[in-house]
Amino acid sequence: MDKIIDFLLLTEPNTRYVVLGSILLGASSAIVGCFTFLQKRALVGDAVAHSVLPGVCGAFLLAGTKNPLFLIVGAFISGWLSIVCMNLITRYSKLKEDTAVALILSVFFGFGVMLLTYIQQSGNASQSGLESFLFGKAAALVGTDVWIFGGLAALMLLLVGLFYKEFIIVIFHKSFAQTIGLPITAIEILLTTLTVLAVVVGIQSVGVVLMAAMLVTPAAAARFWTDKLHYMLFIAAGFGALAAIGGAFVSYIQTQMPTGPWIVLVASAIAMFSFFFAPKKGIVARRRRQYLYKKQILEENILKAIYHIVEKDPTKSISSLEDIGLQRQFKPTLLRNSLKKLTNKKLIKKAQDGWHLTELGNTKAKRLVKLHRLWELYLTEFVRLAPDHVHEAAEALEHILTPEIEAQLETRLKYPQKDPHDREIPY
Repeated sequence: MDKIIDFLLLTEPNTRYVVLGSILLGASSAIVGCFTFLQKRALVGDAVAHSVLPGVCGAFLLAGTKNPLFLIVGAFISGWLSIVCMNLITRYSKLKEDTAVALILSVFFGFGVMLLTYIQQSGNASQSGLESFLFGKAAALVGTDVWIFGGLAALMLLLVGLFYKEFIIVIFHKSFAQTIGLPITAIEILLTTLTVLAVVVGIQSVGVVLMAAMLVTPAAAARFWTDKLHYMLFIAAGFGALAAIGGAFVSYIQTQMPTGPWIVLVASAIAMFSFFFAPKKGIVARRRRQYLYKKQILEENILKAIYHIVEKDPTKSISSLEDIGLQRQFKPTLLRNSLKKLTNKKLIKKAQDGWHLTELGNTKAKRLVKLHRLWELYLTEFVRLAPDHVHEAAEALEHILTPEIEAQLETRLKYPQKDPHDREIPY
């Protein structure tokens, strides 16, 4: 409990550096990752994350020191080079982007591991801890690192704010951007630069192997909560920051646990929660909507069944359970439960020997039958389908046709009285 309180109060300077640096990493990379995710270039971010390793090693060999500024410059150059190579391969060869990504990722990362092995065997006393760039070591962050990362994060957020509209147009309406004369190539280069910067900011905390997860995971999770990009950016930044705090917390409570991998695990847990429980797009919400929709269709089909029984024999105002069940081969248990629900909704009434439609239920059933028969007539007259081929299509669409489409059908068909099967269309 004392350690939890110390973490929450950030009493230790090293804890402050780790938490603040991780939050900057999580929030900034998540915001940039939203654009990468929406461009469907998540694998490019993964390739860039692996491709910065030779730049880090090369900068160390040239400078002879682990100064974060030198390492960041080296990583940035290497990441940029990898994207240039990917673009060249895609443009001047028959290879597709996914193949180019795989080639560049393996070649650059392999070269980086080779340089790292050479440095480790060189006997250079300053190389200690350089291997932490593979999986990250957030606990090694110091005040200088936080200032540098903070500056880069602020630069990324500033660029996103300044070119937000241009980014949206290029990502979603590229042809329109060309029409109005936007410099598409320059904007795409800027987006690429932001991706490389986001990777560079995160390599010391999460490492080159796991950095792609911090780019994509918060963005993918945020996409389940909203359809608007500006909300998505804020939500993704919040998820990234929350993952960073969670990873730092676990690492602080259990000192043998690494911060970087735990940041990714917490982000993955947030993403899994979003995939299942997001209110509109989550799996649970979608299954619930499907269940309610199936229940609605069943109830509407029962109303139609009762209406058809009365329509065939106007003297028969009450329908028995057997009569209703034979109309569509309803399962007895589902039929009984649905009849109870329809009774509660005051769409049908129970009599001594069966059920009959209330005024409200009759109106609803009439509309369903009308929509069915109007759509059958539309398919035969305008789509030129045979009358015996239109029932299934009308059966599916009658439950979802809106009042606007209903009015258009009536106008287009000039309020017909009979359907293709010479049955009356009820108005």
